[in-house]
Amino acid sequence: MNQCTAVALLPPPEHVLALSVPDDHRPEAGHVLCELGEDHDGEHCAMLWDEGERPGSAVWIRWDRERARLLPLPWCPDRDPRNADDACGLFTGHPSGHSWEVTDPTDQAITQHLARQHPHLFP
Repeated sequence: MNQCTAVALLPPPEHVLALSVPDDHRPEAGHVLCELGEDHDGEHCAMLWDEGERPGSAVWIRWDRERARLLPLPWCPDRDPRNADDACGLFTGHPSGHSWEVTDPTDQAITQHLARQHPHLFP
């Protein structure tokens, strides 16, 4: 399945703005892209960072039309049946397919283009 195409503009939190230096160095808003499969139920989600090595160490943003929330969520424990070393890159209880089932069509198109131009780099 293709990746969801929902995008949100995430402004920096107010406490970060309050701690920042003068206006010419203030943090800027950034865009986040939903990492779930298209046509998923519920909120859109993107992982912002992972502190690693402990449950709930990954911080995700979940959003809909009304609000956005930052949440620490544990990683999905499922493994790719084709390669048990590859774990799902989404959170426990995610509403769409596992990360190995979700394809980013833009990334796929870029990879195919590069493979045609530089076949020696793509065995």
